[in-house]
Amino acid sequence: MEQQASAPPEYRAVVDFLRSGKSGMKVRVGVLNGKRIDYFKGRSAVKALMTPAFAKLKKAPKITTEDEAHQLLATINTFAFYLRVERGQSTSASSPRPLQINPQQMFQQTDYYAWFYEGSQWTTYIGGIAMVAIMLAGVMFPLWPPIMRLGVWYLSIGVLGLIGLFFAIAIVRLIFYIITVIVASPGIWIFPKLFADVGFVESFIPLWEWDLPKKKGKKKRGEKSEKPSKSKSRSKATSSAISNANGSSHTSVHEASPADSGSSRPESRGPRIEEIPEDS
Repeated sequence: MEQQASAPPEYRAVVDFLRSGKSGMKVRVGVLNGKRIDYFKGRSAVKALMTPAFAKLKKAPKITTEDEAHQLLATINTFAFYLRVERGQSTSASSPRPLQINPQQMFQQTDYYAWFYEGSQWTTYIGGIAMVAIMLAGVMFPLWPPIMRLGVWYLSIGVLGLIGLFFAIAIVRLIFYIITVIVASPGIWIFPKLFADVGFVESFIPLWEWDLPKKKGKKKRGEKSEKPSKSKSRSKATSSAISNANGSSHTSVHEASPADSGSSRPESRGPRIEEIPEDS
């Protein structure tokens, strides 16, 4: 676009930063005029300009507040690197939402903006040239000089030998582990870090190791077993305290009942039987 070509270098640096993965912006995918296109929310662009990664850029303008970031993004919007769009409803949860360009262009943090700038394409060009060169070299292999063809043959044999040696070590260590599990439990691993996420040299250090369970797992299990026991002891203590409290309340009632006999209240409301002397 002509507008993008006329943009100052400092604005182009800001756009390159936002389009790259260093910005950390959340990029969504929508459909505009039948083509998939990336778009973002204005708030995420403002947050990206406030990150330390953007502050390290030398060619970009210095941003200290969100208002400055808002003004900068509004100015860059006039060069059509991104345009304000309206989102529609998608037909399904997996399909991207349809987008439509808004005729009134402005920058707001709550609005969405579609990218019309692909960023620097030099990596794509270099990758394409390398792919074409490799394919031509493979097709023209019969025309190579005899020394180059002999060198490639030796190189391929060496690579295949290394791959075969790796599989042989894996098979031997598995057989040796099965034998040691039967003979000397818990078993011995040769090159225990062979498949670990370490360097090439660290994969062969140490030479062998017992297949012992990890200590961290034991500690975690011990802590888990101690927690239920503590909770049980606490529950027992609370239940005993409650039972003691209930017992003391009953005894106090029984102890207090004799003292109430001297009060003005009648001891019992039941009927009384009195003996009447007979008339002589």
